Amino acid sequence: MMPLPWLGRRQEGSASATVVIAATAAMLLIPLLMISAGSGGLSSAAAACTPVGAAQPEPSAAARSIPGSYLALFEQAGRKYGIPWPVLAGIGEVESGDGANDGPSSAGALGPMQFLPSTWQIYGDGGDIMNPADAIPAAARLLLATGAPADISAAIFAYNHSPDYVSEVLSWANSYASGGYTVSSSQQADCTMAAVRQAPSAIAAQIVSYAMTQIGKPYIWGGTGPAGFDCSGLIYAAYRSVGIILPRTTFGMWDLPAHIPGRDAEPGDIVFFNTGPGTALDHPGHAGLVIGNGQMVVASCTTCGPIATASYTGNPALVGFVRPLADPAITVQLSGH
Repeated sequence: MMPLPWLGRRQEGSASATVVIAATAAMLLIPLLMISAGSGGLSSAAAACTPVGAAQPEPSAAARSIPGSYLALFEQAGRKYGIPWPVLAGIGEVESGDGANDGPSSAGALGPMQFLPSTWQIYGDGGDIMNPADAIPAAARLLLATGAPADISAAIFAYNHSPDYVSEVLSWANSYASGGYTVSSSQQADCTMAAVRQAPSAIAAQIVSYAMTQIGKPYIWGGTGPAGFDCSGLIYAAYRSVGIILPRTTFGMWDLPAHIPGRDAEPGDIVFFNTGPGTALDHPGHAGLVIGNGQMVVASCTTCGPIATASYTGNPALVGFVRPLADPAITVQLSGH
């Protein structure tokens, strides 16, 4: 991505460059304006997940094929920021092939959406530049700050100061908006897409998608990322990715007031177990993040293998569930009050 001195205004350039951008927008943006920002037009992914441990979603294997987990993130960011998801997907394809070539570029840009570190400081919101769950929303924030959705072509031009780049991104976006793509599937991609789509809100979806993109990383006692996590550290980091600071430990999370019945559990809730040091029925020492259909993503223990999905259904150590997003004292952090 180019440096961004032109934020908030159109970059100086030749008249021919402006004509190219305007003509490209006229030809290609009509299908984008006919779709909602978050509509994907796909059926739900697999209802349940068996344990998986791939660290990253598999990259696109063919032209106009989008990894399922990336598609879910494009849709989620589109809903949240009001930007057509095909535009975000077009940028993801052009910049890195949806994570297949995530840097660094010759200019020093990094990650699936190819941010310069200096630009990431503005739009990264404290996240991980290499993590698609952080990078895709950051790209949406950059587009929003530079004219989208009212002037998509100008916003894309700000993302990379090249008329050819605008044309290429909009060409991909037009194809995606017209349904001209397939979803490259993997077990993790299907699981992530299902969890994100079942989430009850955009905030819950971002929490879940952050946790799912940590799959395959190691269990590290006391870890809160990005190299690895312990059980509560993974949950803490997932909530921190949306600006919510939970108690750091499992014990502290259990003491939150918003306990819910297991039958009501949904993606983004926390499930607790009577296992681990210092544990008791009223003081559980282990936790996972609910992703739906009796499944969780969890950092289990030092000798249990990497972060993965697992079923909590029928686990005899299960003691209860907490929904932090139902606690006003927690969610007020989102407004900065």
